[in-house]
Amino acid sequence: MGGVTDLPPAPWRARPGLARLVAALGPGDARIVGGAVRDTLLGIETADVDLATPHDPRTVIARLEAAGIKAVPTGIEHGTITAVSSDEVYEVTTLRRDVTTDGRRATVAFTDDWREDAARRDFTINALYADPATGELYDYFDGIADLEARRVRFIGDPYRRIAEDHLRILRFFRFLARFGDEADAEGLNACTDRANDLMALSRERIANELLRLLVAPKAVDVVQLMLDRGIFTPVLPEVDTAGVSRLRRLASYEILNIDPDPIRRLAALLPQDPVAVELVASRLKLSNAQRKRLVTAVSPLPEVHDEADAWREKLAYRIGIESAIDQLLLHGSAVAAARLKDMNEVPRFPVKGGDLIARGLSKGPDVAKALRRIEDRWVAEGFPDAARVTAITDEEVAQVLDASR
Repeated sequence: MGGVTDLPPAPWRARPGLARLVAALGPGDARIVGGAVRDTLLGIETADVDLATPHDPRTVIARLEAAGIKAVPTGIEHGTITAVSSDEVYEVTTLRRDVTTDGRRATVAFTDDWREDAARRDFTINALYADPATGELYDYFDGIADLEARRVRFIGDPYRRIAEDHLRILRFFRFLARFGDEADAEGLNACTDRANDLMALSRERIANELLRLLVAPKAVDVVQLMLDRGIFTPVLPEVDTAGVSRLRRLASYEILNIDPDPIRRLAALLPQDPVAVELVASRLKLSNAQRKRLVTAVSPLPEVHDEADAWREKLAYRIGIESAIDQLLLHGSAVAAARLKDMNEVPRFPVKGGDLIARGLSKGPDVAKALRRIEDRWVAEGFPDAARVTAITDEEVAQVLDASR
């Protein structure tokens, strides 16, 4: 990468929608910025392609509409327009500078100065621009050198950048976990000193950054660094050395062709106590589905009464395939979890209430009682075929009828 001056070829550069969009904005008035440039230089596939332009947002909209490109003012107050060009989605943002910041949001003013726009970004590796036609690179703060060194470094004074947006503390560690071999010492010390600033952020923003961090390639080592530096203390004091050890063990199991999962990794990091985890999930304002899965993951693994493969399927039937894999991995049953990975769906219980009414049960609690008994036996016997289900059903219906007489 040393001495590189042009962006290497990449599939996204040949997208027809990008060519249309650049033509609409005008020669020299659009540059690719941020992640697409960074990832392409690293040889990483990129999905999102963002552009920057000196045109003000209203001019961007007018130019796109004149070219037949759909323009959606998704963040127009901050200069961002979503462009839909040849069924491809791009974000186009006007060059800007910060006027005021309070650690959570910024008031911006538009500019036509590319360096001024770069100066307001967080890290040097995110402030790289490229000409979409020629691939010429624009690097105002030695981001390419930092990228080559796998170094995560703030642009300018780290304390000032953190004061502008406190979330940059977590972003520093997320980018370190994804791209870094080296944490810039000045930036690391600033994050450590200002960790309490995280308390001013919404819990949703904290959760979003944390979950993205946890699946990064070097997440375990970076989480250990964050623990050592006291980063978790203001917002997630439950994280301790035992949690990092569980996370490291879980990550080692993922070599069994199991993809890293943010909720599962968060479950490993937290105390293995459903009540404590429920409180954390509530504090982070996780979705109901995420909260339920997190609590289930740290719940005790049901006692296994047989060695047959069916017990894994029984667990998956009761709590779902995803949660079964979570529990098995967290309890050290990595091979069992790997065998469940390719299970597409759990067996379908073949009996319905109408079937029991047709056999003589009256509508009401007897039907629900009989269904539970039939289902329990069906699961216990390893999901038997139709003939056995019929036999179980007839037997249980008879017993319920006898008990009701």
